[in-house]
Amino acid sequence: MSSSPFGSATPAVLVLEDGSRYVGRAYGAIGKTLGEAVFATGMTGYQETLTDPSYAGQIVLMTAPHIGNTGVNNEDKESKQIWVAGFVVRDPSRVVSNFRAEDSLDNDLSASEVVGISNIDTRAVTRHIRDKGAMRAGIFSGEFFDLSEGDQLDQVRQGQEMTGRNLSHDVSTIDPYEVPATGDRIGRVAVLDLGIKTSTVKYLSERGFDVLVLPQNVTAEHVLSLNPDALFFSNGPGDPAASDDHVTLLREVLHADVPFFGICFGNQLLGRALGFGTYKLPFGHRGINQPVLEKATGRVEITSQNHGFAVDLPIDGEHQSPEGFGRVTVSHYSLNDQVVEGLACLDIPAFSVQYHPEAAAGPNDANHLFDRFRDLVISNKANTAGDNN
Repeated sequence: MSSSPFGSATPAVLVLEDGSRYVGRAYGAIGKTLGEAVFATGMTGYQETLTDPSYAGQIVLMTAPHIGNTGVNNEDKESKQIWVAGFVVRDPSRVVSNFRAEDSLDNDLSASEVVGISNIDTRAVTRHIRDKGAMRAGIFSGEFFDLSEGDQLDQVRQGQEMTGRNLSHDVSTIDPYEVPATGDRIGRVAVLDLGIKTSTVKYLSERGFDVLVLPQNVTAEHVLSLNPDALFFSNGPGDPAASDDHVTLLREVLHADVPFFGICFGNQLLGRALGFGTYKLPFGHRGINQPVLEKATGRVEITSQNHGFAVDLPIDGEHQSPEGFGRVTVSHYSLNDQVVEGLACLDIPAFSVQYHPEAAAGPNDANHLFDRFRDLVISNKANTAGDNN
């Protein structure tokens, strides 16, 4: 791959697996990339989106028309690298105008060898994906732009489906690491890194947790040998139905009465651990403006989301866990399409949400969930101490 000059007129084409084609200009690196085409509805936060490991394997289309005006910097990265398979924008900014900027987005994409496309009608592509569903896609520029339409489409259709795909090993840390508590220390939380964001670790640390981040391939035996005060499952990419080992780990830790909090992918894995199914959404929820209702309070929160799968469970009533964990309720649901957005276990110390309470970039409506997790752990430790007296 080679780098495209800033503001290049090099032609590029976005090809969807149903044969739809959108011709524009190369943006970022020049070459070829394949992935699942999805759209993100945030008006800001493109750097946080690009560095969110949950987007691994996906060609991300930004619905906001003007992208890149604030440039990029090292402070706003949510992980060590850009994870998207490709990037689609309408009007890339020709000028970087922000005092915090350290480089342009175009240069950052090129340096990371991320193939992108600009100057296409992203609203038309978004409407098409909403009608037809997320699908495999490819971006072709340079020598790959000159391939025949048939060859390009064949390559797209030979790409991997997201259904059945396990990507945790691609995005997880290889070696464990620990971040000490910065608030009043309450204990140690074991975090299974399925694609964790930097902000999540920060907020857990601020709530008084020594945060031990573990590779995704650890066993339940290893986790329990650490004697953690709680377990946390992070966000991440892929199909939860392809993560049987993580489900087995979670069930064993739940049986040991260790408090649990899961977000995004972690919510789906809690659903599976409890004995419920998951399914693929037509086009998913991605962006920082997703409305969610908390049933217990009637409060509506605007949330940051990035998921293409969901827990398959009616949003009303109490449900018995088929795996013997007692009563479970849907605590939150989407106001757009009534998709499950949170689970609350009534008989064990465990809960989860489908969205990102760390919300980088914004909003901060759900940040209180880290306080709820802290309170759950404190309460559980008090109850355990009482039982031992």
